[in-house]
Amino acid sequence: MPTHPGRPQPEPLKTNDVLIAAGGTAIWLVALVVLLVVGLPADQRWWLWVCATGAAIGVFACLYIPRLQRKRADDEAVAGSGAPPVS
Repeated sequence: MPTHPGRPQPEPLKTNDVLIAAGGTAIWLVALVVLLVVGLPADQRWWLWVCATGAAIGVFACLYIPRLQRKRADDEAVAGSGAPPVS
């Protein structure tokens, strides 16, 4: 969708991405505990692995997001200073 020539693009929203990832991780862990308490038939136990995988990805995201944000901030600082980027 094209933008109107007279309107400037708004700045991106500042969000707490780690908090969002932690919230999703908590939801996966709650789902895992509920399924463990309720119990599942043998042919439906793959749902436990879905919850465990979602929680594991969430933990990875909580650990990786700060590193990603630091790297982006460093790249923006280098781009703003006019110096060549360091690999």
